[in-house]
Amino acid sequence: MSQPIRFYLDADLSPRIAVIARGLGLDVVSAHEAGMRDAEDNDQLAHAAGEGRVLVTRNRDDFLELTLDAYHERKPHAGLLLVTAHGTRHQASRVAHALARWADTQREVVRYGVYWLKG
Repeated sequence: MSQPIRFYLDADLSPRIAVIARGLGLDVVSAHEAGMRDAEDNDQLAHAAGEGRVLVTRNRDDFLELTLDAYHERKPHAGLLLVTAHGTRHQASRVAHALARWADTQREVVRYGVYWLKG
């Protein structure tokens, strides 16, 4: 049996998403809750990886580059889930429910894997 997917929300996403998602039974922590709201992107990714959490963000370009760097440098990485900019941008409930649907469809998350969350 596989472990439940654990999520870490980048600072560009509302911490309300984490609250709603936990109510849906997901293991989600936001950068705001972790005291990482003002941390650099590489520190966000390292924090998520250190906790075995998939990093969830809208910041596609920077985190794709950081994921490639992590892969080449063999740094820890627990996966990257990119939120599409349209549709779910400002609605915490929609993002939280999309996370729940996504988690239900995943058997496992591949190390250094990049995934897209659609609303």
